[in-house]
Amino acid sequence: MPGVSKEQITAAKQMTAIEFLRRFRPNELVRSGSRGEFQLREHDSFKINGESSIWHWKSRDIGGKSALDYLIKVEGMKFVDAVLALCDECPGYILPSPQPKKRPEFILPPAAVNNRRVFAYLLKRGISRGVIEACVRAGILYESADYHNAIFVGRDETGTARYAFLRGTYTRGEPFKAEVPGSDKRFCFLLPPKGKTNRVAVYEAAIEPMAHLTLEGTTDKWRLSLGGIYAPEEGQRQEREAKNPLALDAFLERHPEIEEIEICTNNDFAGRWAAAHIERAYQGRYRMVKNLPRREGCDYGDLAKENYERRAARSLSDGSR
Repeated sequence: MPGVSKEQITAAKQMTAIEFLRRFRPNELVRSGSRGEFQLREHDSFKINGESSIWHWKSRDIGGKSALDYLIKVEGMKFVDAVLALCDECPGYILPSPQPKKRPEFILPPAAVNNRRVFAYLLKRGISRGVIEACVRAGILYESADYHNAIFVGRDETGTARYAFLRGTYTRGEPFKAEVPGSDKRFCFLLPPKGKTNRVAVYEAAIEPMAHLTLEGTTDKWRLSLGGIYAPEEGQRQEREAKNPLALDAFLERHPEIEEIEICTNNDFAGRWAAAHIERAYQGRYRMVKNLPRREGCDYGDLAKENYERRAARSLSDGSR
């Protein structure tokens, strides 16, 4: 049996007993009567604290804290075997960590015979008919046959669909929203420009690029949905490191000509937080323009809808005179 180095021993001691049990023996770990305390299914006199990881096996009067202690004292492993197992050099003993789930096959929902409900829904949301028709012609928007959802499609350079977002067209209650299983966020919903450009505007949701295009009426830049953003809860500490949006990183890799990124996230806490992160992350490599909706709490979809409702009310008022 080979020996182990000081570095391997130090590495093996890093994993706590509770982490080891949760990862490799989840079926053996059960809650005990005390708050935050667990025991082993086969040994109820074994107690371990879920926070401190300190464990004590009362019937044998032994205890410890690290996974190394647990393997040696409870499961009877030899010291060298335990160190190697925890360093992933002895795969026969510790079960490997669960493999990442395979991405399910990506299949677009079948299309309805027409896009009547999608047109009606988006028109009432303030999206111009011309923008809707252009998206339908480009094959990046259609109506599903089953639930009549609006399907926003993301395609790669070959025109192959790689991503799709579903949005319910029923106006009562909170609309249904979901990504099609197997969607690849590197190819989120994207509105192309007319002609060459070195600019891209980024939004949180698929409807917002269409709304902003309706309001601005300009087709001189790419308009990319990020497929959602990450932000911590307002007032809470950030629990994980912020990552660059995958959709934006992938788009920039495919389009080295881009020089300007226009940030058009929502004007709420999450949108402002994400905008600040994006600005910091890409500053220096790109010209950064922050263009959030002026009114707090809004996104460009809200502004397009309000603009539509104002025009409708004005038209009604003029017609009644």
